[in-house]
Amino acid sequence: VFRTLSTSDDVEDRETEKGRLEEAYEKCDRDLDELIVQHYTELTTAIRTYQSITERITNSRNKIKQVKENLLSCKMLLHCKRDELRKLWIEGIEHKHVLNLLDEIENIKQVPQKLEQCMASKHYLNATDMLVSAVDSLEGPLLQVEGLSDLRLELHSKKMNMHLVLIDELHRHLYIKSTNRVGQRNKEKGRISSLVKDASPVPLMDVTNLSTPRKFLETSQFSTPGSASMRETSLLEIKEDTELDPEENSAVFMGILIKGLAKLKKIPETVKAIQDRLEQELKQIVKRSTTQVADNGYQRGENLSQENQPR
Repeated sequence: VFRTLSTSDDVEDRETEKGRLEEAYEKCDRDLDELIVQHYTELTTAIRTYQSITERITNSRNKIKQVKENLLSCKMLLHCKRDELRKLWIEGIEHKHVLNLLDEIENIKQVPQKLEQCMASKHYLNATDMLVSAVDSLEGPLLQVEGLSDLRLELHSKKMNMHLVLIDELHRHLYIKSTNRVGQRNKEKGRISSLVKDASPVPLMDVTNLSTPRKFLETSQFSTPGSASMRETSLLEIKEDTELDPEENSAVFMGILIKGLAKLKKIPETVKAIQDRLEQELKQIVKRSTTQVADNGYQRGENLSQENQPR
């Protein structure tokens, strides 16, 4: 417009050009008003739709911003919860371990009483297992418990002296119990012969079928290639029945004693004690046997004299 007006030569041309421009402007304004009137409804709908879209976009941005902030907050809370859960988990493990230790302490406190009962009933294998387990616990996981120091010393002392009791029981069954059975059978045979009123001499004892410790190992085992493993297996399979008399079967009872000594790791001391006491025990066997034979002979002589048979 400025360029057109500035290029005009005189005022008249400018006025003419101005009038023409104003007319064109008015025409454009009228056309625009007509178009607005014609498309008023669509225009209003478009404006409202655009406004609604703008509001939704704004709300969505605000919600996304809020969600992002909430996610960051949840992430921080989850980190805190994870640390708290890990702490609670560790505390749970610690409490469980403490409860196990308390149960173990409670059981160990009852060991002396149970040990005394087992020793009184001669269930030595149970007593040995109980004692070894208790001492291992007291010198292992419970080493730092100061309240158990007296009990630890007491059980350790009992463990150090336990093998002496087992060795004495082993010697009693090796040398005394077995020979008592022979003497008992001899007395029974003598009693039977005294009832028979004749001059026949008392028959000799048949010792081939007596159950002695020597018979515990069969002669075939010495020549069989797998005999050693057989003997070891039989010893490992020996179990103690708390309901039965432990001394009912001497062979099994001696196996139990040896197993107990092995658990106490006192086999070398046992072998040495057997070697040291072998001569003394054999002499005692000879002495007791001599006394029994003399007593039986004296009783037999008395019976014969009463029957007027001086021979």
